[in-house]
Amino acid sequence: MTLADTAAELRRLHAAPELLQVVNVWDVVSARAVAALPETRALATASHSIAATFGYPDGEQIPVDLMLDMVGRIASAVDVPVSADLEAGYGDPGETIRRAIGVGVAGANLEDELKPLGESVAAVEAAVAAAAAEGVPFALNARTDAFLRGRERPREVNIADAIERGRAYLEAGATCVFVPGNFGEDVIAELVTGIGERRVSLIGLPEIPAPSRLQELGVARLSYGPNTQRVVLGALQDLASDLYGGGVLPRDIRQLN
Repeated sequence: MTLADTAAELRRLHAAPELLQVVNVWDVVSARAVAALPETRALATASHSIAATFGYPDGEQIPVDLMLDMVGRIASAVDVPVSADLEAGYGDPGETIRRAIGVGVAGANLEDELKPLGESVAAVEAAVAAAAAEGVPFALNARTDAFLRGRERPREVNIADAIERGRAYLEAGATCVFVPGNFGEDVIAELVTGIGERRVSLIGLPEIPAPSRLQELGVARLSYGPNTQRVVLGALQDLASDLYGGGVLPRDIRQLN
């Protein structure tokens, strides 16, 4: 398949009746481990996790060249579409998307950081235009930080803001709208009604319903962000603590590396 074919498949997965679950990965070995599962239809990278891998804090502190090198390595290592978390575009959303396509990425997250709406729409338009110029039907998951950066605002304000931004991003050519936040069914239902069925993307958090329920509610996509890496690191730390305490390695180690 060409990259254009892969990107078209990723867009189809977002629009399909079935919820698209993407387990976030951060390097080649984690990507291959998840991609080996028969249930895996696509992968998503986690920018926070990739930054942590190289010793950088989250928030576009990692050099863009280093981020793109890693997502390109991941895309080259697996046979499923890869959606890359490209934060806010590292100062040039259009050019960053163009370069991501160049290393084999089929889709991306692009966050608005709750910047003024006009500025945020322009970033989405630049990303969409860059993909069109490359001839790739890129799956752009336009993220709004209405909830993450609006914690001090009333919930109703955040919902209305997310819907207004989401509609504007879809109008600008985004595939779906990523609304990260820890909220329940009532908020999700309002978001889906306001933004559209199979157009809302969420992150798995304690208050977010189970995948089967999200599919019933009309959600398009569910990802897990840096939490997948945190689980792995927690297991590593627990193992190290057990070994220091006199334990031994388990017998059923899977050779995934």
